[in-house]
Amino acid sequence: MPSPARATLDSTHIHPAVGDRLAGYQAELIARVRSLVQQHDVVVVGMSMNPFPGRARRLLDAQNIRYEYLGLGSYFSQWRLRLGLKMWTGWPTFPMIFVKQTFIGGFQDLKKLVDSGELSRLLGGHQ
Repeated sequence: MPSPARATLDSTHIHPAVGDRLAGYQAELIARVRSLVQQHDVVVVGMSMNPFPGRARRLLDAQNIRYEYLGLGSYFSQWRLRLGLKMWTGWPTFPMIFVKQTFIGGFQDLKKLVDSGELSRLLGGHQ
């Protein structure tokens, strides 16, 4: 049984006048991330000035795991872009890490997968 995701407002409770705006919010960026996730086994979406995307990348580098990185501004820029990804994934922080087209969480979640050996298994013994 799949794990429950974060609760979201049911579309029947969203007025039609804002439905299209909500559905299309940051659609280009979401499409870009979806494309990266389809093309690469591991994708890290991060931002500068936040230490955790760098930690995730160093951990992957130490494991000799190839990944695609998408940096989206800093604490002071591109926050609206990042908000679209937060709404899409339901994840409130960065990095956002995807493995084999599945969102796995952030740095701490990645570290747990590495430490347990599950990341290697997910990637078929690396790439």
